[in-house]
Amino acid sequence: MSLELIDIGTLRGAGTALVLLAFTCVTLWAYSSKRKPAFDEAAMLPFADESKHAVPRSKTP
Repeated sequence: MSLELIDIGTLRGAGTALVLLAFTCVTLWAYSSKRKPAFDEAAMLPFADESKHAVPRSKTP
């Protein structure tokens, strides 16, 4: 298949199909049930050191 036989429509179609495939793979990976524990742990990272610096509620004004 030479370069002259591939028109811009075919190239755009192949690009669209590739992006759709990548999107589907990332979506399936993100919503996979075996990834849930890792995502739950990552979601709690902002609060990991909060207990060291937190002031008890009874001592706040």
